[in-house]
Amino acid sequence: MPRGGRRLPERCLEVLAGADAIVHAGDFIATSVLDELAALGPPIHAVHGNVDEPDLRRRLPETLELEVAGARIGMIHDAGPRAGRLERLRALFPESDCAIFGHSHMPEHRREGTFQIFNPGSPTERRRAPDRSMGIVRVEDGAVSCRLLALR
Repeated sequence: MPRGGRRLPERCLEVLAGADAIVHAGDFIATSVLDELAALGPPIHAVHGNVDEPDLRRRLPETLELEVAGARIGMIHDAGPRAGRLERLRALFPESDCAIFGHSHMPEHRREGTFQIFNPGSPTERRRAPDRSMGIVRVEDGAVSCRLLALR
């Protein structure tokens, strides 16, 4: 977004508006997209993406760690190549229970022991994925669960 006529799907907006928080792993592209999400109400936790305009790159960090209900969640846009990704993210966020990333726009969820990595895909750009998608991350009593939500 906002290239061409892309817009966030209605189902995505409904889920985001009802969330406790919005977590975004980058590629807003324009500040107007961040503003649109902020207008939904829940607090936004975000990192900048590689194609984000300069203002966004100044406003948003490259990495971020959140403390949520007894769990730690790390965030980065570009987690590097698939090979070794889980180990790289575990090293980057050694105190985290989960690392959320973007960049490829391809959904991915892997776990090793108590650590997991999650890429929710993209609600606007399917690329090679079967569907446009977003993720739902729940934290209860320090336990993190990640679920992909297809947006058809």
